[in-house]
Amino acid sequence: MTEPMDADVIVVGAGPTGLLLANELGLAGVSTLVLEKDVERTGQSRALNLQPRSAELLDARGWLAPIRERALTTLPGGHFAGLPLDYRGFDSPFPYQVGIPQARVEEFLEDHLAEYGTAVRRGHQLTGFTQDPAGVTVTASGPEGTYRLRARYLVGADGGRSRVRKLLGVGFPGRDGRIAAAIADIRLDEPPGRSLEWRLPSFDPGEGEPFLLPLGDGIHRFLFGGPAQEGMDRNAPVTEDEVRRALGPVHGSRLREIRSSSRFTDASRQAERYLDGRVLLAGDAAHIHFPAGGQGLNLGLQDAFNLGWKLASVVQGRLDAGLLETYHSERHPVGARVLQNTRAQGVLLVPDGDVRALREILTEVLAVPEANRRLAGMISGLDIRYPMPGAPAHPLLGARLPGVAQPDGRGVLLSSRAGGRPAALAEPWTDRIARTTAELPGAEAVLLRPDGYVCWAGPGDGTGLREALTHWFGSAR
Repeated sequence: MTEPMDADVIVVGAGPTGLLLANELGLAGVSTLVLEKDVERTGQSRALNLQPRSAELLDARGWLAPIRERALTTLPGGHFAGLPLDYRGFDSPFPYQVGIPQARVEEFLEDHLAEYGTAVRRGHQLTGFTQDPAGVTVTASGPEGTYRLRARYLVGADGGRSRVRKLLGVGFPGRDGRIAAAIADIRLDEPPGRSLEWRLPSFDPGEGEPFLLPLGDGIHRFLFGGPAQEGMDRNAPVTEDEVRRALGPVHGSRLREIRSSSRFTDASRQAERYLDGRVLLAGDAAHIHFPAGGQGLNLGLQDAFNLGWKLASVVQGRLDAGLLETYHSERHPVGARVLQNTRAQGVLLVPDGDVRALREILTEVLAVPEANRRLAGMISGLDIRYPMPGAPAHPLLGARLPGVAQPDGRGVLLSSRAGGRPAALAEPWTDRIARTTAELPGAEAVLLRPDGYVCWAGPGDGTGLREALTHWFGSAR
């Protein structure tokens, strides 16, 4: 007798990655349950930005507009260890960063789950799991004690100290932190002595200037490091005394309260595998890195966009579990690249005369538009390109195609003219893809996956289209 399922997918962790994944699964009609050990949202602002690629993906679902209503500002570019990067030359509807605290993104995503009837069980913690050929059995603890759940798949989106990853036994190689810092959302009794604007950090080795940023409603984000932070227990609370010392004689006396705080290091680690059988890892559970360039939140969100539609296709039986291997093969290299560039940025922040000389040279290099664009594409996520094996070669293949609405989470076939052979070939897949016309750069027709990446592009005769449809969307109905 087949054991009944409590949900198709159990997601552990109600941070931005877990919540976005639950929304993607709910959009596809997959029953999902989210377990979160915290009883309430922390309210801590944490990450403060949406990079352009994340904005494009959220916009394709129709979710960016309501999120932007909660935003504070926009920034015309990014930075590499504090050196400015220009996003304005990219073909994107959003060539800028959206300045918004992570907590506000989470708030929208959690509230939006009500549309699918997806439950977030707060105050519930995974304690163990076993998997078998048919599913995963989870044990969890909550206010009323320990209980069991059964699902087809389990996803660990439970942060850098992921219990799911540890129980799974997946290696997490890398290195421990060498520098330490603290971050706090604080309230001051009166405004700072000088006007503070929302801006990109301008780190300069040797300056030692803490970073104070207004978040609205009298709250400021305060970031500080230095020798006093070295060797601190990451779990130790950030005290008012150390915040006052870091704020200095001008701002320190104005501290009214610490609303939330945490400590972090430049530790850099990545899971060896993003999946093992019916258990998958996403977000910080799969990778941790120095928070340089504002990439962490966005890396996790894009993990969720890549995984959600694939997991839904497997759960619903349209494609076999082999599709999930592409989640690892596509996202692991992206994560590795972020770890690489954040480690490089960490070196550029060492307070050393030789490093200052290196920064001066790099500043000159980044004044060259082609060099600036190269790093800007990396930090913004706009240069991500996935391999699409088996498809006919084409310059657009594997690239993003922004500005295409995909509010129902389906794929899209775009053709340069109505009707035609590509549209006819795609007819048996219209329950999984939409068909529309659009002006296309260098192709007569383009097929987009649900995450907005081109998985087929070609001439009007549709060569290879049927194979691409079958590979990414399953057999014709």
